[in-house]
Amino acid sequence: MEVDAAGVLLASLGGELQFVASSSESMRVLELFQIQTNEGPCMDCYRSGLAVVNVALSEANGRWPLFAPRAIKHGFHSVHSLPLRLRGRTIGALNLFRTLQGPMEDGDIAVAQGLAHVATIAILQHRAMLDATSLNEQLDHALTSRIVIEQAKGIIAEATQCRMDQAFGRLRAHSRNHNEGITLVVSAIVAGTLQANDLDNPT
Repeated sequence: MEVDAAGVLLASLGGELQFVASSSESMRVLELFQIQTNEGPCMDCYRSGLAVVNVALSEANGRWPLFAPRAIKHGFHSVHSLPLRLRGRTIGALNLFRTLQGPMEDGDIAVAQGLAHVATIAILQHRAMLDATSLNEQLDHALTSRIVIEQAKGIIAEATQCRMDQAFGRLRAHSRNHNEGITLVVSAIVAGTLQANDLDNPT
């Protein structure tokens, strides 16, 4: 493609754009400047979900009064911003800057948008994988905790000759009275560092 620099901004979970990558230091500076000033082609593209293409910076002072002069100062004269978008959800934007003024070929724009689509799918799949991994870890932790709790209840029930629900009541009472997490109390019972007979009785 006939572009001289490229950059990517992605939205955080809170919806704020963040700098991710750029092909040059000048591009990085401009991407960060857009975020700081909340102004520029990427901001417009992300907010609308629509491509911003073939914009001559010399004619964009009214549209981007802070950004356009700064971009020209860095040697760029035309900009293009394509949405990272899938199924109506925009997660960021791909920015393409040119040192020459003038429109980018339709074929190049199509290729750039195709790359943006591929990047969007990859990013969303990666996020889904991370979410699934986090969920599995939470489920594993919950299952492990439940197993340890049942072990502790069994130990207490046998040692104090009480029912399982009463054993759990003693665990909760001890946890509350001593301001300790129930997981710590349960672990101590199973490890033998806390004796079942030493647990507080529910009031």
